[in-house]
Amino acid sequence: MASTKAIGIDIGGTGIKGAVVDLDTGRLVSDRIKIRTPEGGEPEDILETARELLDRLDAVAGVDAKLPVGVCFPAIVKRGRTLSAANISKKWIGLDAETRFEEVLERDIHFVNDADAAGYAEIRFGAAAGQEGLVILTTLGTGIGSALIHDGVLIPNSELGHLEIDGHDAESRAAYSAMEREKLDWAHWAKRLQRYYSHVEFLFSPDLFVVGGGVSKHWDEFAPLLDLRTPIVPAEHRNNAGILGAAALAVP
Repeated sequence: MASTKAIGIDIGGTGIKGAVVDLDTGRLVSDRIKIRTPEGGEPEDILETARELLDRLDAVAGVDAKLPVGVCFPAIVKRGRTLSAANISKKWIGLDAETRFEEVLERDIHFVNDADAAGYAEIRFGAAAGQEGLVILTTLGTGIGSALIHDGVLIPNSELGHLEIDGHDAESRAAYSAMEREKLDWAHWAKRLQRYYSHVEFLFSPDLFVVGGGVSKHWDEFAPLLDLRTPIVPAEHRNNAGILGAAALAVP
């Protein structure tokens, strides 16, 4: 029997990446293609870059295949509209983004928040599979994305990266980009992560933290420096989780 495949596209503040995914195994079956996010993150620029990326992925899959497409995005997404704009142009706020993507990509798509897509990937293929109780996935990258998962069910649009902690938007101090921007070493950045995760732990009493995003590949550098009651593990699919989740959500 032929495997079920779909295309996942993950739009971030610094890069737009995608791949063809085998949904039976949760593996990428093409090279991951990444294109830099256009400066300013304007809607038309991102839409055209996504179109370029899809054209390249269609060429890999065979244009006759017309695989289902899922797109994940760094914003609150409700009924296809983007209601926030994290690390992208404010022109996305209130935009009927799903419709615009479908018009430009000339394809029906499933449109979802990027951290929620990563959370779904970890439910279906990764560290949250079969986990009872409350799992909180955080993606540490340009910002901090989050996904709440209770008994295997995704609760969308949690936006825990925007909690106010010590008078600051949490992601402005604890995202991986803050470490790079301020040239912090792992120990100093881990102190900020400790403050963030301790606060989230107090508010939600989760059963498991799952950490994704680009920095997850450096897990051994910072995870041992954290002291939490809640078990904390890296996302199995690391920085590919958004692609996997978006692709999986594209196929009912």
